[in-house]
Amino acid sequence: MPELRRDPISGEWVIIAGERAKRPKDFAGQSAGKDAGGPSTCPFCAGNESLTPPEVLAFRPPGSERDTPGWWVRVVPNKYPALAVEGDLNKTGLGMYDWMNGVGAHEVIVETPDHDSDLASLDTRQIEDVLWAYRARYLDLKKDPRLKYILFFRNHGQVAGASLSHPHSQLIATPMVPGEVAAELAGAKRYEGYRDRCVYCDILRQEANEGTRVVTENESFIALEPYASKYPFETWILPKEHGPSFAAISAPAQSEFAQILGETLRRIKVLLDDPPYNYMIHTAPCDSDDRPDFHWHLEIFPRLTIAAGFEMGTGIFINVTPPEVAAQYLREVNLTPDGRLMEEGAAVGDSDS
Repeated sequence: MPELRRDPISGEWVIIAGERAKRPKDFAGQSAGKDAGGPSTCPFCAGNESLTPPEVLAFRPPGSERDTPGWWVRVVPNKYPALAVEGDLNKTGLGMYDWMNGVGAHEVIVETPDHDSDLASLDTRQIEDVLWAYRARYLDLKKDPRLKYILFFRNHGQVAGASLSHPHSQLIATPMVPGEVAAELAGAKRYEGYRDRCVYCDILRQEANEGTRVVTENESFIALEPYASKYPFETWILPKEHGPSFAAISAPAQSEFAQILGETLRRIKVLLDDPPYNYMIHTAPCDSDDRPDFHWHLEIFPRLTIAAGFEMGTGIFINVTPPEVAAQYLREVNLTPDGRLMEEGAAVGDSDS
């Protein structure tokens, strides 16, 4: 079973996942390319349902049998989980060290049956269904009192941590609030305590007024390059209406979220030649859906640079592309008014008449 060990200096927890153990040779020759597998051997392709654990959720035609083809979004437990859903925490001390069982949940959201697709190429309705699957799993898992935080994330490309190229994202539910999230929550609470306002709402207002770091927006969401971006082309998507929990999203807002997420990923894909990237949804902890100081959002990190000694030693990042410049480049990507990639030679307003 995985273990959770706490660093006595930083206070942060680390997962020791012995079941996923790698030998030294397994770390050699890491590649930025795609995996060598194809639809015949890919466990996420339709027809290969027997290669995964039984599904916990699937969007499929009414009456169709579980763990068979016909689905368009499918959620399964990770075959090699970082945390295990079975067992008790058994939190204890080992001398000066804190330890507990690696209890949690680790699931895979298979976003489409199409092996050669990717989230950026899916239509808005398909992306929306992926987001509804996120919400359904969140609402189910948060009922477990052992679980304190649920992170949805996507690794695109091997450099970003994806071991399979079939379009998928993941969730990991943890028995504590992770340190990175706790620091963000503390910062938001500190700002709200001083100014009696949500820091994210203030960011939204200022960025909308200035416009220089805005990539795109619709009625319910805005995509922007954060003022103090750590990474080149780091992009945030924030709801314009304040809300601490992603799970409280309405149906109209979910459609808007799917639209802007797809458009933003297409802009990044076109401009940066389909780079590896990670994205994650930062939402309130499971027991804090009503806290007034936090504002859920999605963060996208293209993996264009590598953190080196200075960054690792100080926590200070060197970003070689100012966010104002990155936003301008992303705005200028040639898309149609509905956010799709424009065909070469076409212009907005072109028609057959």
